[in-house]
Amino acid sequence: MSADRPDVLDGARHPAEQTALFGHAEAQAFLARSYRSGKGHHAILMEGPQGIGKATLAFRFANHVLSHPEPLQAPETIADPSPDSIVTRQLVGGASHHLLHISRPADEKTGRLKSAITVDEVRKAGKFLAQTSGTGNWRIVIIDPADDLNRSAANAILKILEEPPKRALFLVLTHAPGKLLPTIRSRCLPLSLSPLSSADLASALESLGAMPSGARAGEVLDAAHGSVSQALKLVNYGGFDILEAFRTIVASEKDAPRRDVHKLAEVLSAKDSDIVFGFFCQHVCDFVTDAARQAAQAGDLPRADRLAALSSEIVERIGVAQAYNLDRKQTIIGLLDDIRAAL
Repeated sequence: MSADRPDVLDGARHPAEQTALFGHAEAQAFLARSYRSGKGHHAILMEGPQGIGKATLAFRFANHVLSHPEPLQAPETIADPSPDSIVTRQLVGGASHHLLHISRPADEKTGRLKSAITVDEVRKAGKFLAQTSGTGNWRIVIIDPADDLNRSAANAILKILEEPPKRALFLVLTHAPGKLLPTIRSRCLPLSLSPLSSADLASALESLGAMPSGARAGEVLDAAHGSVSQALKLVNYGGFDILEAFRTIVASEKDAPRRDVHKLAEVLSAKDSDIVFGFFCQHVCDFVTDAARQAAQAGDLPRADRLAALSSEIVERIGVAQAYNLDRKQTIIGLLDDIRAAL
C-alpha cells in the first residue's frame, strides 16, 4: 500500500489518476447518454465485484460532469481525462471543491484504514452539499464502497438521498448490493458492472506494468476472476502462496497438519497483513460458495444446503471478527477447521 494513500494497492493507481478505462463500455455510454439528456438520476448505484473498475468509472464520470457542467452541451461520449486539465489535477490532488470522496478513513495513530465508514464521514457530505458553489457547478459525492458504511452512517446517507439538493450527484459503489439497506437501493438507479474479460484484465495489468510473463500470466488471469485488485494481490502480495497453502490444507485426506494450519494463520494475522487477510477471506467465501453451487448442480442438495449455510456463516464471522478486532489467528483456524468438516 502507498504510505500517503493506504487505500491504494502496491502497483495500482488511485482511480482519480487512471486515465484509461478497461471494459464497461456499455455502462460508460449509458452514463454519457443519461447525463446529456438532462434527465439523469441523482444517485447511481454502481454494482459489481471488487477491483473491476467501479471507482475508476465513477471518477471518470465525475470528471466528465465537472468538465461539462451543462448537460445539454456535454459531448455524447466520455473521453479519457486529460492529465493537464484543471479538473483532473484537482481530482487527482484531492483539491476539488466540487467532489467529495467518502471511504474508510485512516487511523491517525496507526495509519491503517478503519474497519468502517462512520457517521462522522457522512456528516462531511452534509456540510459539503450545504455549501453554495460559486461557479454553479455540480457537487458530486462518491461513496466507495457503501458496503463499508456502519448502521449510523448508512442511515445518515439515506436522509441525504431522500432530499438531495439541486445539482448534486451521488455515485454509490457496492461490491454486494444485497447487504445495503433496501431503502438506499430504492433511492438509487442500479448500474451493474461485470468482471473484466481476460483481454481487458490483461490490458489493465499491462498498463500498470504488473502483467507477469510466461505461464504465470495465464494463472493470474484465471485466478483473478476479472478483478485487477485480485490480480495485484496475487502478483505483489504473495496471493499464490496463500492459495496453494489453503488448497493443500483443504485437500488433505487425513487431518491437516496443525503446523501447516498455524503457519498459514500466522501469515494472515501478522502485522500489516490486512490486504492478504482480506484476500484470503474473499477466496474462502468464493470457494465455499462455488462448492455449494457444484453440489446443487450434482443433485446433492443436503451437501449444497450445508455449504450454503456455511458460506453465510463465514461472511458473518469475518464481519464480527473485523468489527470487534477479535483474534485473527483463531478466526482463521476456526474457518479452516469448519471448511474441512463441511467438505
